[in-house]
This record gives sequence, C-alpha cells and structure tokens, in this order.
Amino acid sequence: MSYLRRLPLAESERLERALRVVRAMHPDEDEPGPAAMQELFEEGVGPATESWPCAQPPISRLSMAPERCNNRPWLARMPRKRMKQRWVKASRHRRVALTLLITGLTAVAAWRMATVLPHQGSTYLEMVLIGVFAILFAWISLGFWTAIAGLGVLIRGTDRFAITRPRPTDNPVRDDVRTALVFPVYNEDMNLVCAGIEAVYNSIERTGRLASYDIYLLSDTQNPDAWVEEEAAWARLVRQLDAEDRIFYRRRRTNIKKKSGNVADFCRRWGKNYTYMTVMDADSVMSGETLNRMVELMERKRNVGILQSLPAGVNQHTFLGRVQQFAARLYGPVFTAGLHYWLLGDAPYWGHNAFIRVRPFIRHCGLGRLSGRPPMGGDIISHDFVESALMRRAGYEVWLAYDLPGSYEKGPPNLLSEMTRDRRWCKGNLQHLRLVFTRGIFSAHRALFLNGIMAYGSALLWFLFLAVSSAEAIVEAFTEPSYFSNAKSLFPQWPSWEPWWALSLLATTGVLLFMPKILVFMLVVIKGRSKGFGGFFRLPISIFIEVLTSTLLAPTRMLFHSKFVFATLLGFETHWLSQQREDAPTTWGEAVRSHLGGTILAALWGFALFLLNREFFWWVSPIFMPIVLSIPISVWTSKPSLGRAMYRMGFLRTPEEVDPPRELVETAEAYERNVAARRPLSIPNGRGFALAVVDPATCGLHLRQLNGSKQLNPSVCAERDEFVAKALENGPESLTPFQKKALLYDPRALSDLHRQVWTLPRDLLAKRWGIVTE
Repeated sequence: MSYLRRLPLAESERLERALRVVRAMHPDEDEPGPAAMQELFEEGVGPATESWPCAQPPISRLSMAPERCNNRPWLARMPRKRMKQRWVKASRHRRVALTLLITGLTAVAAWRMATVLPHQGSTYLEMVLIGVFAILFAWISLGFWTAIAGLGVLIRGTDRFAITRPRPTDNPVRDDVRTALVFPVYNEDMNLVCAGIEAVYNSIERTGRLASYDIYLLSDTQNPDAWVEEEAAWARLVRQLDAEDRIFYRRRRTNIKKKSGNVADFCRRWGKNYTYMTVMDADSVMSGETLNRMVELMERKRNVGILQSLPAGVNQHTFLGRVQQFAARLYGPVFTAGLHYWLLGDAPYWGHNAFIRVRPFIRHCGLGRLSGRPPMGGDIISHDFVESALMRRAGYEVWLAYDLPGSYEKGPPNLLSEMTRDRRWCKGNLQHLRLVFTRGIFSAHRALFLNGIMAYGSALLWFLFLAVSSAEAIVEAFTEPSYFSNAKSLFPQWPSWEPWWALSLLATTGVLLFMPKILVFMLVVIKGRSKGFGGFFRLPISIFIEVLTSTLLAPTRMLFHSKFVFATLLGFETHWLSQQREDAPTTWGEAVRSHLGGTILAALWGFALFLLNREFFWWVSPIFMPIVLSIPISVWTSKPSLGRAMYRMGFLRTPEEVDPPRELVETAEAYERNVAARRPLSIPNGRGFALAVVDPATCGLHLRQLNGSKQLNPSVCAERDEFVAKALENGPESLTPFQKKALLYDPRALSDLHRQVWTLPRDLLAKRWGIVTE
C-alpha cells in the first residue's frame, strides 16, 4: 500500500495540487518514487492533523488537596458529629451481636484446642500455638457468620435498610445531572477495553440517556508502543460510534500515585463538570439500565457518597478462571448481602464498578503520601478502602447495592496471574496498618482495614501455626515422657488423649468452612435458580469441583501470601505490573520458576516429619502434598481446553453463560471484530511506535494530540536528531523505550522521521520497517 493511498481525505485538495506538480516532473512513473516523494513533501503534503478531533474537552480546574491521615494512636477518636440515621443504631446492635458470636465461639474453640495439646497449653510453644489458632479461628468465624447473615437477607428477599428500597424521605431526581464513566488503563489490551466501552455506550444509548454521560479513557501507560496503540484504538472507537464529543482520551506523562492519582487528575481537570463519576476497570462492563438506576439512587439519597455494585465474574475460559468465576457468582451474592447486613452505610468501596459523588470526593478523598520509604511508606496502593473511610469521615454514607444486577468484570485466568495481582494488593493492604488509627475514622472502617490486612496476614499466621505445630511434634518425638510431677506423689500421672476432642475441633472448623456452601446450594435450589448454574444434578458436582480445586490450591496460596507479607514487612518493594487478562495457559517453565522453591521446602519439611513423627506427618500431609505437586497443578488448572471441557459437560456454569446479557454478547462480538480488523500497512500488534512513524493517519492523529511544537534546547534537538538517524539506519527496534518516547513527544522530530522513512527505497522499507509499498 502506498503512502498516497493512506493520506486522510482532508488532504485531498493539497494532494491533488502536489500530484500534478510531481507527475509533470516525472511523466514516466505511475506513482512517485523516493525522489518524487521528497518533492511531494516539499509541496506540503504530510500527515494530516486537522481532520482528527482533540482527545480532551476544555479543562475546568478544581483543587484536590490531600487529606491528613494522622496515624498516631493516641489521637484516634470517633467524630464529634452524632449520626441520626436509623440505620446507625441498628448497625451498632448487629455488630455487637457479631462480636459476641465470634468471641464466644473462638473462646470455646481455643479452650478445646488447649485440651487437645499434650501439655494442655502450659508450654511456651503451646501458648503460641493456641494464640495463633484463636486468631485464625476468629477469622473463619467472621466469614461463617457473614454468610449466615447473607443467607438470612436473601431468604427474606430484602433488608429494611437496603439502599435500593424507596423511602418517603427520598429526594426527587434532577434532570440535569451528568455522569462521567472513567476507565483507567495501564498497558492493557485495547481490543478488550474498547469492546467493553462500545457495549456500555450502546447500552446507554438504548436507554435514551446518552446525553447525560461522557466516557473518559485515562491512561497511565508508559510503554511507547502501547501508548500509540491506545490513541489509535480510541480514534477508531470514536469514529465507529460517532462519539467525538462523548468519548475522550487522556494520557498522563508520569503515573504519580498510580490509579488513584489517575482518577484524581481527572477530578482536578474535569470533575467540576459532573455530579457523579463511575470508576471502572479495564475489563469492566455495566448495563445502561444499571447505570441509570444507580444515578437515580444517588439522586434520591443525597447523603450517599459512594454506591458500590457487585460485579459478576464473566468471560473466563481457563479451568481455574471458570472455578473462580463460578465460586464468585454462586457465593458472592450471599457474602455481599451479609457484608451489607453488618455494615449498612459503612460499606467498603472496591475501586471499580461504583458510583461516586464527585464534589465530596474531590474535597475529602484526596490521598497524600505515607511517610517513609516504600513498601510501607510512599503512595497508598489500596486506595479504595481509604477513600471510602475518608468519605464516611466527611459525613457521607457508603453503601453496597448487593441486589443490583448488570455489573460485570473479568478475573485472573491462572494461578500465577492471580498471585501477581495479590502481590500488589498485599502491599496495599499492609499499608493500612499505618492507617488503622487515623483520626476520625469510623470503627467499621478500622475493622475493614484489619479485615484487609488479615486477607493476607492470615496466610503468614497459618504458616506460623504449621511451623509451631511441627516444632511441637518434633519436640514430643525426642522428649522422654515423665509420669511423675515435682510434687511428692505415690501414683504416676498417665498422659491422657481423647481422639474425640481433636475430631470435634476438626469437625467444628470444617462446619465453619463448608456449611455456608451447602446452605448456598439449598438456597439456590429453593429459589429455583439451579438452572443458571448447570441444573440441579450438575450444580453439586460443580460445587465439589470448586471445593476440591480450592483445597488443592489453598496451601500454595498460603505459601505465596506468606512470602508476600514477609517480604513487604522486610521492606522489599513491589513493582506495578499490568494485569494479565487474556486466557494464556501457564508454561512448564513459568511454573517451575515460580513453584520450585515451595516444592523443595514442602518436600524437605514433609520428609523430616515423616522420619521424626510419622503420626503427625499423616495429619499434615493434605497440606504438604498439594505444595509438592504445585507445578503440575498450576499448569493443568491454567489450561483453557480443560475449562472448555467443563463448560461442554455443563459444569462450572454461571447464569451469565446460560442466558448471556446483551452487553456481554456485544462485548464479545466487538472484541472479535477488533482483533480481526485489518491493521494499517499490516503492522502487527505491539509495534505502535512503527505505526506512528509510517502510517500517515496514525502519525497525524498522534501529532494532533501533542498540541503543536515547543521550543527545545538545541542540545535536546540534536540528541533527538541522533535518535531519528538511528531509527532510519537500524529500524525502530534499535531504539530504547526512552528514545521512542522522546520522539513521540517531539512533533518536529516525529514528522521528520515520518517523511524520511517514506523516502527510503522500497527494499529498506520492507527490511527495517516491515512495510511493503507494492
């Protein structure tokens, strides 16, 4: 394809005039060659910028100053302002009841644990063992009682304090409110992102409320090739939907404070124009009806600052992805309803698929930096829990719309991508140790901070429990029994051990872990929803597959999370990596590199216990064996073929697969269309810089977003001229990411490189840039 055929239509008049001049000078050539192309450029024909829209609306600035988070515990106190809402009193009663239930059950279990141990908890090792056990038991008790509360809410059909329930005191809905849908992205697959945006846009348009919404694609991408791909994908989407004044694109030059900084940058630039914003993930999809319903709820309840929806997992094809998707869809509504029951207007915010009232967010939810060096200092990574706590501190409520459908997301496809995400989340949650005692934070949000910490800290406690138990077993194996105490006595004290006590403790723990799953199954059957999960006979088999998979992966997750917590507390920094969203299976090499250390540790640990205390070894072998087999388990559970086989047999299905919502169908169709779309000049994905250099349309689009040339130091210009010469001589792959970005930031250098590339002979165009002009 020639350069002339790639010129935008807006250039037609200049092109016609220039071609007449060139053909008059070269009458024997059908199309201008390199020399004629140079003359054509001299006539003023090049990458067009006038035909492209500007990616950003006019800026209307507001200040968003960071809130002070005082972490000195002696300053921690409740706000002076008394809350008069009816739900506040009810929530206090419910939380007192929850505390009593957990405390009482944990005390009984700890006492029973002490009676099981050889010395009834009198030694230091056993005291540590009982203490760790009590914390872990309280942790799983919290999950159990949350599930029971959620089951009660769903069986009744509603909760009297549900946010979706209308009340006489509700405010009228205004007609002039505007909402921004915000999609922060970081080195994402733009085919998937744009497919989701297209489905959301069309869904809103069908509701007739499109004029109330704008969509912002907010990029923190630092990869220069991905940067150009994002711009090109945005432009295609805008032209395809004819949404020039509805869908905008903004890329930050430096990604300060990561996602929270990206959203804050939007609030400072354009937050003034909107009443609400909906923060989405790169793979998030929400229906137009759900968005309109959330706007209505926020309008009627003006004291609500954040309204969090419950995203359903969708579009998973690997075996583990399907297991996670099935579990989240089956158990998620129950646990979310239970969380709503205990928290009411003190709910958490999960960072995406949520509505936010913009003005209070700007005024009260700006995040500063924690003192000290990362990972425990620096930028706040898990910003969502902190923002909900700050919104609540300002007097606004945060609610879970647990019964609102039409919200979707996609999870990690395999164990290693899940652990990559958890490594970042672990660091962010552990930072909350420094925020638990922030002045004015409500007790419910302090509890949520601790709950997030325990999500990963419990793994280290579990590891410690195993270590102390193993040490106790080895000590007992080498310690000679003593049947006479220090006090004078004629009779020996024979050791007593009741197997029933140990079995009853194990059974109690099993009930807390697995009884909610059985009750959820019964609820689904009673409500007549089993068809959405594959049918009455397949649903219990799917639950068994999920339980078995989770049991096999739990020890490996424990080992990873323990390492993450330990490394974070020791000060090892975590890099911000983009999340894997494609269904790529784990290779054997990746699995060996990631799991070999844990495999060796578990094998040596288990072998030592087998030699020293074989009876204890058999008790803990269900923990060690999955870690020893973690390499093949990680590979096999990542296979899309196994996931598709489960789907064909009717197992691990979800209602969104049995009866797909229109938004998900449109997302899948748009994604396939985007992947199959012909690339300009047949340049493959991942070579965005080459696309910006050689394709006139993409080059013109990029130059339009740079807003003209700037005066640069002569030394900087000379350096970038060297980059241009290097690219011409050796091709784009010879440039470093820094050099590519330097050229992409410089309109003069990029235009110069674009023109000189197209004056290269055809063989060099094909060899260095992969472009065939014939």
